[in-house]
Parts: sequence; structure tokens; C-alpha cells
Amino acid sequence: MGMSEGAGEEMSVGQLARRSGTSVSALHFYERQRLISSRRTPGNQRRYHRDTLRRVALIRIAQRVGIPLVEIREALDRLPEGRVPNRRDWKRMSQGWQDELSERIRLLVHLRDSFANCVGCGCLSISHCALANPDDRLGAGGTGPRMLVPDTEEPLPESG
Repeated sequence: MGMSEGAGEEMSVGQLARRSGTSVSALHFYERQRLISSRRTPGNQRRYHRDTLRRVALIRIAQRVGIPLVEIREALDRLPEGRVPNRRDWKRMSQGWQDELSERIRLLVHLRDSFANCVGCGCLSISHCALANPDDRLGAGGTGPRMLVPDTEEPLPESG
């Protein structure tokens, strides 16, 4: 007799996918990336502890705000014996990511405010670049859209 949806301490990959709203292939990927783990039955089927639901939720939330999987794994690896994150763990993890998220928000606001007038000197806005980037001075700083996605610590130019 199979395990029912709500019963037991373990879930099949299909049950975990349904409960977490995550595709089976994503769960397999998370497992390959050592973000979650399963045990194998004698028939070689994956079984996940029910607490894996919380880990998957944390992974999806962190991904949603742009935290790289490697950083998510590093944060989860700091938990004792791979235990499931609790409220204190989540607070500590999220505080560690706040500076990165604040910088990402700052860049996104700048991109939003500049997007209509400039592609960041690639250059599709010739009429504006004569003012913002005379003689392609931003080209000396590297390739790509220098004004919108800088890879330096220099402050972003004012949009306008």
C-alpha cells in the first residue's frame, strides 16, 4: 500500500513536487546541487523527509530574489547536520543577504529609471549619448552596457 499524501514522515518525489509547487526535474536538480537530499528505497525510488518541504520553500524564496544557488547551498551547509532551517536560521540567512539585495534593488531602480532613454552605451540612443557619453568615454571602462550594469564600485550616473 502506497504512502498517502498527508501521512508518514517521508514523501515521494511526486508528492514533494505537488506539495512544494516545484517540478520533479527541479527537485532532482536541487538534489544534484546538494541543496536537498533523499534516501533510496530498495526499488531505487527517492524518498524525502517531510522537512524537505521547508528547505525547498527557502530555496525557492531565495532564488526568487536572485540569490545564487551556490550561496543558498553555503547557507544551508552552515546548519548543524543539515537540519531544516527554523525561524532564527532564516533570519540569519536573510540578514546575510540584505546588502546584496539592497545593491540589486539600487541597480534595478537605476535600470528602471534609465531604461527608456539608454541601453547603457551599447549604443542605441545616439541622441542622448552625445551628452551622457561623449567620445565613448565609458567604452574605456569595459564592454557591455556600462551605465546600466556597471561592474565597479563607482556610483551610478544620475538618470535624466
